[in-house]
Amino acid sequence: MRAIWSGAVSFGLVNVPVRLYAATSNHDIRFHQVHEIDGGRIRQKRTCSVCGEEVAYSEIAKGYETDDGQLIMLDDDDLATLPTATGHEIDVVQFVPADQVDPLLLDKSYYLEPENKALKPYSLLREALRETDRMAVVKVALRQRETLALLRVRENAIVLQTMLWPDEVREAEFPVLDNDVEVRPQEMAMASSLIDSLSGDFEVDGFEDEYRKAVGELIEYKREHGGGRPTPEEAPAEDTDDMTDLLTALRRSVEAAGGKAAEPSSSAEQPDAAPAEEPAEKKPTRKKSSGTKSEDGSSSGTKKSSTSRSRRKKSDDDPAEKEKAS
Repeated sequence: MRAIWSGAVSFGLVNVPVRLYAATSNHDIRFHQVHEIDGGRIRQKRTCSVCGEEVAYSEIAKGYETDDGQLIMLDDDDLATLPTATGHEIDVVQFVPADQVDPLLLDKSYYLEPENKALKPYSLLREALRETDRMAVVKVALRQRETLALLRVRENAIVLQTMLWPDEVREAEFPVLDNDVEVRPQEMAMASSLIDSLSGDFEVDGFEDEYRKAVGELIEYKREHGGGRPTPEEAPAEDTDDMTDLLTALRRSVEAAGGKAAEPSSSAEQPDAAPAEEPAEKKPTRKKSSGTKSEDGSSSGTKKSSTSRSRRKKSDDDPAEKEKAS
């Protein structure tokens, strides 16, 4: 890597000489604009919209158009009067808890490499940031402009992360978000199951730019075959007939992720289910007697008749009972 800036980190009375390196690089596949007929490169010319003439780079000035359409022109002499930051010092303003930094404010990342003689104070700053779980808010001049930045620890290196100014971050002003939405317990339980099914430790090496890979394969195919393109594989069509509501979609997502769908723990968690009806109170009923009253007023029912027949049957079959009966 090639250093793009050199200076020193200053906190208190301690200075740490460092060199700045870009921590990221863009690996997108870039295309040239070419003439489709013969493959010639397309060149763009700077032309004036008023006179139509081609304009040399030395004749180009900076212009700002106001809200009312007025054009304000600034030349190099005008820009020279502006305050510019040319210092080579990373000035620590404040140490803040890491969880108080909104990631939306973060911009570009750079590695800080210490000079050999500054390895000890560099290591001291790094370990102090790690031990206290804090980041250092700093001001630094890059490309003649002062910018706000953070110092944070990544493995054994200190990273300088430039930040956007607060007025450069837009607010999420969407009226639809002010509407009240009722989330059912079943939906929340199913969403939690889906999160559990897809949870794991973040390993960035497991991810790949599929689009860039496909572009590279397409270019290689055309280079080897002189044209044409490979036949793309058709993805199986998804059956969405039963995706009638959010709960069904969540349940299918959990099953597709290999998880176990959560089930409501009680009927109280099912507000859409019809309430069970209370059983009707049973009234006492009187059995009708199938027997007839005898002459002395006693009732001779079927139960008594069955008992008498059973006894006569037993006495006929058992000699001892028959003798006892006689």
